[in-house]
Amino acid sequence: MVAILPNTEPMRSPLPGSAPTIGVEEEFILVHPHTGTPFLGNTEVASIGRTLGADLQLELSRCQIETATLPCAHLTDLGREVRRARAAAADAAAKAGARLLAVAVPPAGPPPHSITDAPRYRLMAHRFGALAEQVICGAHVHVCVPNRDEAAAVSNHLRPWLPVLLALTANSPISAGRDTGYASWRHILWSRWPSAGPPPYFRSAQHYDSLVTRMLENESILDTAMIYWDIRLSAHLPTIEVRIADVPATAGEAVLLAALIRGLVGTAMTDIRRGVPAPMLDQQVLRSAYWRAAHDGMTGHGIDALSGRLVPAGGLLERLLTRIRPALEEHGDYTATRAAVTRVLATGNGADRQRRALRAGSLATVLDLLTHTTTEGC
Repeated sequence: MVAILPNTEPMRSPLPGSAPTIGVEEEFILVHPHTGTPFLGNTEVASIGRTLGADLQLELSRCQIETATLPCAHLTDLGREVRRARAAAADAAAKAGARLLAVAVPPAGPPPHSITDAPRYRLMAHRFGALAEQVICGAHVHVCVPNRDEAAAVSNHLRPWLPVLLALTANSPISAGRDTGYASWRHILWSRWPSAGPPPYFRSAQHYDSLVTRMLENESILDTAMIYWDIRLSAHLPTIEVRIADVPATAGEAVLLAALIRGLVGTAMTDIRRGVPAPMLDQQVLRSAYWRAAHDGMTGHGIDALSGRLVPAGGLLERLLTRIRPALEEHGDYTATRAAVTRVLATGNGADRQRRALRAGSLATVLDLLTHTTTEGC
């Protein structure tokens, strides 16, 4: 969803030869500390955050809060920003009597029917009914791409790899106290919106804008902020925004997501300048790859969107890393990214850890795990 209080720091174009700047927005769930049920106090948490010097932003549901980093050129700086934002949000939540969880759906209790009291959100609830009652938390990574036509072309090149990023970050297997059977239940809920899902293949930025205009005219969206494609272009900043991910379980996994996306963007820009066309994917194969990624996460198999074949999920992640290695090496990011990928392959992602905790203990064990991993290293 779109934050009410925007991050006012602009995304600047990189200097020639420097790494493109990246920024991360993360959405979190507020829960009661003892029951783990949604805590409907985001306005109070945001207010306390301001007294702590943190710009916490409101979301569609009253049990959600969002953070945003400053634009960063280096992964170490981005890591500090993510940890700082998470720590500030957790501190504000605690002072309001809540816990902050980096989890993509509420693990305990039914989703609350409680919309944040803002005119735009009230209108969304009126127009879209029960769709607006969901509580889902994602992560949005912004990468500087100065030219909008080039950004539209970059989106085309990124489409085959979006299911891999979804599988990697899957962090919502448990809803209402039970295992849903999906590693990313958030994605299944999110896909019901009329403007959500894989971005179309764009001929140009003008084509992108024409599709947005058509959706405004047919009232499938209220405004341009309701473009929920998993990649979207900014109308006023030199950025491309990738929105496929569940909110990552840890700060380190959020940085890994950002590193992979910047590597994909850099690889795409190199291909574009060499005249390499983006693959024309079969839309049904891509949607099937999305579903499999949401279902299996990093355990089991994924669908290679380029070939349509089933491949071990870890193998797809390794292919992605191999594909973008030159772009990562160009900015000194490969070693840290390789190490982070190895950790995920060895220990699992957020969905894997939640399921292990549920099997070994109870829902309370899951909540304790999420509380710890949200601010781990902060």
